[in-house]
Amino acid sequence: MNAREIALKILLDIHVKGAYSNLSINKYLKGIENARDENLVREIVYGVIENLTYLDYMISKLSTRKIEKIEAKILEILRIGVYQMAFMDKIPHRAAVNESVNLAKKYGHKGLVGFTNGLLRNFSRKKEKIMEIDVKDEIDYLSIKYSHPKWMVKRWVKEFSYEFTENNLKHNNSKAKLNIRVNTLKVTREELKNILINYGYKVLETRYAKDGLIVEDPIRITELEEFHKGYFTIQDESSMLVAQILSPRENSVVLDLCSAPGGKSTHMAQIMNNRGRIISCDIYDHKLDLVKENADRLGITIIETKKQDALELNEDFIEKMDYVLVDAPCSGLGIIRRRPEIKWNRKEKDIESLSNMQKIIINNAGKYLKPGGVMVYSTCTIEREENMEVVEYFLNNNKDFVLDEFKHDIRSNMNNEGTGYVQLFPHIHGTDGFFIARLVKENI
Repeated sequence: MNAREIALKILLDIHVKGAYSNLSINKYLKGIENARDENLVREIVYGVIENLTYLDYMISKLSTRKIEKIEAKILEILRIGVYQMAFMDKIPHRAAVNESVNLAKKYGHKGLVGFTNGLLRNFSRKKEKIMEIDVKDEIDYLSIKYSHPKWMVKRWVKEFSYEFTENNLKHNNSKAKLNIRVNTLKVTREELKNILINYGYKVLETRYAKDGLIVEDPIRITELEEFHKGYFTIQDESSMLVAQILSPRENSVVLDLCSAPGGKSTHMAQIMNNRGRIISCDIYDHKLDLVKENADRLGITIIETKKQDALELNEDFIEKMDYVLVDAPCSGLGIIRRRPEIKWNRKEKDIESLSNMQKIIINNAGKYLKPGGVMVYSTCTIEREENMEVVEYFLNNNKDFVLDEFKHDIRSNMNNEGTGYVQLFPHIHGTDGFFIARLVKENI
């Protein structure tokens, strides 16, 4: 299979079978030795998912058939062809059309081949006109131009502003840079930075996270000897800040209620110098196995895994913990840059049900802390209903807790001075969208 056919199979996996983009890409890219083909597959797959509404809008202008009436394989082929001509300047229109027609011959009958050929050649001739967005409503315009569901655009314009929303949407469609967390149990940030530079990578230090590096064009970085030796793990800077803000002390007892795949648990262990005890919980055995695998690779020995539903109160945990981390299940609307299919899979009604779940989990978590203990509540979303409203609900129902006005270098770079929480946005901070609140259980 060539790169475009692989991209087709991945997109069908995602849009028809509901697969996660990263898992499907990893599955189909196994065995591909040509880095150029690998990059082309990723570019097409993520480009099509990110621009889905806009691509369908343009296809609809040219098609005699309604989008929903076009057979799934042919629709994906059309999206791939239009995406290349609209957004990939280095690919000649002729090549984009011919490759798409070849795919249509393989996956469709003669009539569909002609339909594909005609539509794509028509787009090539009328590209500038077809790419114009002819709508008057501002919400419709943003939804089409940046390919986000209308409900999401409308919600953010109301919560923030039109300008803020447009900048956020634009950034959601940008390519996120790879962040890695240095395992300081084995190597310093400066040492690993120099090792990677010597391999030929361009490496920068993260702005807020103390243990993070940014690697540009990180082709096959997980194949390095240093990865297998546990010198680093892949983790976004915003996610690194969770353990950094919790900052558990050595020889303390820590509970990570929603821990898989273990990035934050292993980071906490690192901060604790691998001394103490961390109980990492999840509801699925295979996810707990990932926590164990990550801990083993990083040389961490203080993590023990436990199958535990965070929605169920565990009597054995009550007032036993020095620290509790609640990295709550959420809508994920802060990580659209990395998982663009989230915007198509998520529905507005999900936010209310997730918020209700988060309130149950944080209430249980509060009971597990000793007096004087510290809890961090975090999500990878920018939704206030899942973030500050959950914390406010918890504080109103747990008068022995207060927000802790933590001091970190990141404070001066965010407009949350003295509040006990931070809200990060992709277009402002260059990180994933993340919310982190630090709470203390007072000695009463």
